[in-house]
Amino acid sequence: MPHVKLRDGAELYYEKYGNGPPLLLVPGLGGDGRWWGENAAKLAGEFTVVVHDHRGTGRSTLSKIDYSVAQMADDALQLIDALGFEKVHWCGHSTGGAMGQVLAIEHPERIDRLVLSATWARTDAFFRRLFETRALMLKELGPAAYQKSSALSLNSPWWVRDHDAELTAAEAKANETIPIPEIVLSRIAAIVAHDRRDQLQKVRAPTLAICARDDMVTPLYFTEELVRSIPNARAYVLPDGGHFYPNVHGGEFRRVMTSFLLES
Repeated sequence: MPHVKLRDGAELYYEKYGNGPPLLLVPGLGGDGRWWGENAAKLAGEFTVVVHDHRGTGRSTLSKIDYSVAQMADDALQLIDALGFEKVHWCGHSTGGAMGQVLAIEHPERIDRLVLSATWARTDAFFRRLFETRALMLKELGPAAYQKSSALSLNSPWWVRDHDAELTAAEAKANETIPIPEIVLSRIAAIVAHDRRDQLQKVRAPTLAICARDDMVTPLYFTEELVRSIPNARAYVLPDGGHFYPNVHGGEFRRVMTSFLLES
């Protein structure tokens, strides 16, 4: 399966689909490109879609390092270089959106259009407390308890109600999904440290920020802040779907993003 070797010897797993302008779909804290589900294949009708597993997750190298959002962004930039793309569209969800902010600020020539999905510019007390709680759950009670509790903030209540068996099956495989909890704990520390709010005025890429109104991880006010801070950015707010709205309202997500990315 395709991997790219990074400067320090670690490897990133990636998949590439379709033809057209290059589009990186970058997942959140979980880091596994499979999170995008059918969205990747369906977007491949218009774009060359690239999804990857962040270092420390999925099928990429499980490096025991001090993670940071800047490091995650640099890993992805090395992938872009290896694939020979001068410039890409970037759709980053949550942590992937934080990575997109870093690249749009520090490497503006590499980002064509930027989609920030359910993400944030600077950690506040709510976000910090949420992830302190999630980290404590993982550290003290283990991967299954971490996944079980996280599902309650990542998804809309009605979605949890209707997908109990699916969540139970995922919890049963938690030790496979999170084989090295210390990596997840380091990645949580990395996202809590993220702060690019005062640099967002440097973003030159046309930017669309998308979220769900009932998101309990990155609430609507984070998206509103991004749009206020990034020149000429716009927002699209879905009525529901929770933090994982792209997998709940995939058709609407793809329609809105595709329309934005293909604007002349």
